[in-house]
Amino acid sequence: MSGADAAVEAAAGVEGWLTDAQARRLWARGAAARGRGAVVEIGSFRGRSTIVLASAAEAVVAIDPHAGGDRGPQEISPDATRGDEDLEAFRANLARAGVADRVRHVRSASEDALGEVDGAVALLYVDGAHRYGPARADLAGWGRRVVPGGAMLVHDAFSSIGVTLALATECVLSPWWRYAGRTGSLAEYERPAAPLRGRVRARNAARQLAELPWFARNVAIKALVVARLRGLAHRLGLPPDAQWPY
Repeated sequence: MSGADAAVEAAAGVEGWLTDAQARRLWARGAAARGRGAVVEIGSFRGRSTIVLASAAEAVVAIDPHAGGDRGPQEISPDATRGDEDLEAFRANLARAGVADRVRHVRSASEDALGEVDGAVALLYVDGAHRYGPARADLAGWGRRVVPGGAMLVHDAFSSIGVTLALATECVLSPWWRYAGRTGSLAEYERPAAPLRGRVRARNAARQLAELPWFARNVAIKALVVARLRGLAHRLGLPPDAQWPY
């Protein structure tokens, strides 16, 4: 069994929105970051992605306030009881997967945790609050910590409206992020050693803008799900066993 397959198996059954295919991509980037700098996760929830990263990397800094909010479109507001339940499940899941000793949990909002990581960030995984303001702050504040040759992976890219608007602001026209593609809604960006210029920069922006039809399809699916028209959502491509397009 490959390392990626073992990580997917270890995370099986842990509540979360990372698909198995996305987990394999995340594992590969975590393995590539070994010895090159910190691996930072923003948004851990109950530990599904944390387990994958910790299975690949030497150590992970997992940043999540576990405040019980930003858990989905119907659970935006904080809820202390819900947050404590998530934290208890997070710790239990890491222990069950055998990776608890590789994870340092920072129970704080991401914007308040910038000082919790020293030195270079080799891999940044962003799956925090999906509203535009917090998402843009994560991409800008934490993104600038990623070293040349490092990577940033963003979940719900070209799916969540807030996250997509944040990417449009911080990454689409930026010379400092090269779009490496996506697995479902998990988008990967690479930090180049030198700024992208001219036609290379234009092609990089065009590749991201080419995702807009897929983004529009995902927004339509979400609207149909909220309107309780799942049959039509499935016709647009929502998998039969999925609650949301990921």
